[in-house]
Amino acid sequence: MVQFTRRQFARSAAGAGLLVAAPQLARVSLAEGPAKIVIIGGGPGGTTVANRLKAANPALDVTLVEPKQKYTTCFYSNLYLGGFRSFQSITHDYEGVKKRGITIINDVATGVDTTAKTVTLAKGGTPLSYDRLVVAPGIDIKFDSIEGYSADAAEIMPHAWQGGAQTWLLKQKLLSLGAGGLVVMTVPPNPYRCPPGPYERACMIAHFLKTRKPRSKLIILDAKKTISKQPVFEEAFMEFYKDIIELNLTNEIDDFAVQRVDAKTGEIVTKAGRKETAELANIIAPQKAGAIAFAAGLTDGDWCPVNPENFTSTKTKDVYVLGDAAIAADMPKSAFTAVSQAGVVAADILADLSGNERTPGKFRNTCWSMVAPDNSAKIGGDYLPAKKDGKAFLEVKEPFVSKAGETPDVRRETFNESAGWYTGLITDMFGKAPLAADTPDTSAPAGAAKP
Repeated sequence: MVQFTRRQFARSAAGAGLLVAAPQLARVSLAEGPAKIVIIGGGPGGTTVANRLKAANPALDVTLVEPKQKYTTCFYSNLYLGGFRSFQSITHDYEGVKKRGITIINDVATGVDTTAKTVTLAKGGTPLSYDRLVVAPGIDIKFDSIEGYSADAAEIMPHAWQGGAQTWLLKQKLLSLGAGGLVVMTVPPNPYRCPPGPYERACMIAHFLKTRKPRSKLIILDAKKTISKQPVFEEAFMEFYKDIIELNLTNEIDDFAVQRVDAKTGEIVTKAGRKETAELANIIAPQKAGAIAFAAGLTDGDWCPVNPENFTSTKTKDVYVLGDAAIAADMPKSAFTAVSQAGVVAADILADLSGNERTPGKFRNTCWSMVAPDNSAKIGGDYLPAKKDGKAFLEVKEPFVSKAGETPDVRRETFNESAGWYTGLITDMFGKAPLAADTPDTSAPAGAAKP
């Protein structure tokens, strides 16, 4: 495994707005006692906010509401599908977070009263009161956007775009696929979680088919005309998976957005009328902010508008929204951006409560994609608050992207960089390093359906 030191991760984190300086934040309390911060969502964004707040001021009352006792990362899950990591190595518990003095409530937040400043929970009991609220609920799948698709249908045609049982299910279906089987993947229009993710997944599934399921094929039906890191992925499809992957991008003549599916027969129909019958269908459906964002009145359409300098909600006071649920202009929805936003949010909360100056945040993103063994590409940039025509937005600075034709050494170094980032982030989030990539999987995760 690639070693990634805490010092290296600290340098990366500082540039991403992740670290919070404690001295200026030492006096964060209200007249009635320590300030209460409630965070909804235990993914990279929510967990990082909790960690940063508690590290900067241990006296803070920090509560993290997260229904799952273990968190399976959606990022890096494609490597599990490709056979490069075990499920256990991408699954992590919150024991290290608890040891930091953070209260974790394994429950679902069902409502927010922004006037009374309380959060209600599915299991009932006294609502949680807060001085500041952070909402980081991730995504929900828009099942009703595709005729015939539903939560039940997803147990047959998994989306696997939320880490956990769906990830496991898709891998089990790959394992049970017959030789010469047809896999069909559908990709939604923007915006959605992790723009390059479907194409990394295509590479990983194709690698699995190439090495385990001879004569099998993967057809991609894509609602978009162009894709992230397109030259890199098209090169990989041709170089490594020429007879396996068929990429269909929407064009002026044919719209390959999926319109209808039939989970019983495996049939998939696009808006252009193309029909495919898959032995295995991976339906990456359109998405929206997690349900609590709607219940709390934080949405505008499918997502949550925020002030770009600090990710405060534009809908109400003393509430922050970050991660995949937020509208962040050209800043993509990724784990890296969620962590970057989390550092800015934590610093802003602490500065606000302590009466210190609140300064606009600086953000960063990097998305790595593995296309073949020891071969990864990346895309990213810095993001700074700016104004255009009187409207605030996040302006990308110094963007970068891997190019087609890079040497194996460059691609190997990019892969090592991504592996180091994952190890560093997980260690920082959960207080311990992830298990080794080849840790055996002994049982299915909670809620997993039979393949």
